[in-house]
Amino acid sequence: MKRLVVVSNRVADLTRTSQAGGLAVGLADSLRQRGGVWMGWDGQTLKYEEEPEPRIRKIGEVTQATIPLTEQDYAEYYLGFSNSVLWPLFHYRLDLVEYKTAFLEGYRRVNAKFANALVTILRPDDLIWIHDYHLIPLAAELRERGCKQRIGFFLHIPFPPPEILAAVPRHRWLVECLLKYDVVGFQTQTDLNNLLRYVEDHLGCELKPDGRIKTLEREVIAGYYPIGIDVDAFVAMAEKPNDEVQIETKRREILGRRQIIGVDRLDYTKGLPDRLRAFARLLEMYPEMRKSVALMQIATPTREEVEAYVDIRKELEALSGAINGRFADFNWTPVRYIHGTVPRDALAALYRASQVGFVTPLRDGMNLVAKEYVAAQSMDDPGVLVLSKFAGAAEDLHEALIVNPYDVDDMARNLSRALTMPLDERQDRHRALMERIRRHDSSNWLTSFMNALENGETRKEEG
Repeated sequence: MKRLVVVSNRVADLTRTSQAGGLAVGLADSLRQRGGVWMGWDGQTLKYEEEPEPRIRKIGEVTQATIPLTEQDYAEYYLGFSNSVLWPLFHYRLDLVEYKTAFLEGYRRVNAKFANALVTILRPDDLIWIHDYHLIPLAAELRERGCKQRIGFFLHIPFPPPEILAAVPRHRWLVECLLKYDVVGFQTQTDLNNLLRYVEDHLGCELKPDGRIKTLEREVIAGYYPIGIDVDAFVAMAEKPNDEVQIETKRREILGRRQIIGVDRLDYTKGLPDRLRAFARLLEMYPEMRKSVALMQIATPTREEVEAYVDIRKELEALSGAINGRFADFNWTPVRYIHGTVPRDALAALYRASQVGFVTPLRDGMNLVAKEYVAAQSMDDPGVLVLSKFAGAAEDLHEALIVNPYDVDDMARNLSRALTMPLDERQDRHRALMERIRRHDSSNWLTSFMNALENGETRKEEG
C-alpha cells in the first residue's frame, strides 16, 4: 500500500477527544484507519520569516509534520484571503468578502511555503491528499517543484456557482489551480455541478461522460464524496454512561421536560441567530410548550480575531438573554447558551439525551453534527433531526425534517412537529437515517476517494 500524505491548514491533536469541525473529525477518523503522514501549520506564529524543517512526531500509525507561520502570514493568508475572502465567498456571502491585494500575496506565499516543506519529506510513490480552501494552489506549487505524484484535493466547504465565484478577482486562477490536481472532490452533487459549469463556461474544458475534465495537461477526475463519521465508534460513545448528563436527564424526566440541542462552531454561516428566534417563535406559537422544552446551544469559539465573529457572538448573547428574560421563570430557563468547547464523548451523551437535533446552517459543506446526532440516538426512543435544506447532509438525509433556515415560522412549526411526533414514525425515520449514515461513513469516504486517487476510478453515487 502506498503511503498517504495528508495536508491541511491545521493538524489536529489526535490525543484530544474534542474537535472543532468536520475536517478534523473526518481526517482523524480516516488516518487512524489507514495511517500515514499528516502535515500542516502547528498553530505557532513567529515574528520574523524563516523556513525551518518540518517538526516530526509519531502518534500511533500517524506521523505528524508541522510548520509555523509568521504573524504576517497569519494576517494575510489565514485571516485575510482564506477567511475574509474565500470563506464568505464559498458560503455565498458576497456582502462579507473583504478583498485586498496583500491577502492574495500572502495566500500564494504560504502555499509556496507549504510546498517547500512538503517536498523535503515526500517519497516518489506517495499519494498526496490536500484539504480545503486554504490550500487550493498547493498542487500547482508542487508541480512547479517537479512533483509527479498523484495529488488529490477535497473541499470541505461548499463550492459556489460561477456567477458568485466570478465576483472575486483572480477567480479563473483559483479554478486553474484546482485543475492541477488529479482528483478534485466535493461534498455534494450541487458543489460538483457548480465546478463543472465554471470549467465549461469560463475555461472551455471538455467534460467527459465518465466525470473527467480534460485539460491540456491531464484528465482530472471530479466527483462528490460525502464525508461521514465512524458510526459504530460514535454509537459506542453515546451508549457509554456520562454521570453529569445522566443526572441532568433524570431531572428533566422528573419535571416532564424535553431538550432541543444545537452544536456548532460560532460562525455566521451556521444560522444561529435565526435558530434562537425560531425557538422563541415556537414558544409564541405553541404556548403549551413553555416550561416543557429547552434549547441547549453549544457554540465553539473560532476565528475570534475576525470582526464578523465578534458581532455574531454579541448578537447571540443578546438574543439568548432576551429570550430568557421574556419567557423564563424561577425553575425553567428556556435557552442554555454555552460559548465553549465540549469533549466529543460528552457531546455524544448530550445528543442521546436530546429529543430534537436542531441543525440549521444557512450554507454548509456537509455538517457532521447531523450525522452524529442520528448515530447517538437510541432505537427504542429516538429523537428527531431538524435539518436545514442548505446543509450538504440534506442531499442524503431525506428522513430528517427539512427546513428553510431563513424562515423562522417554518422552523418553529417543524420543531413542534418533532416534539410531538409519534414513536413509530420516529423509529421509522431513525432506521432509514442510520442506513444512510452507515452507507456514507468515514470508511466509505476514505475508500471512495482513495480509489479515485490511487486507481483512477470514477464512480456513480448509489441512490
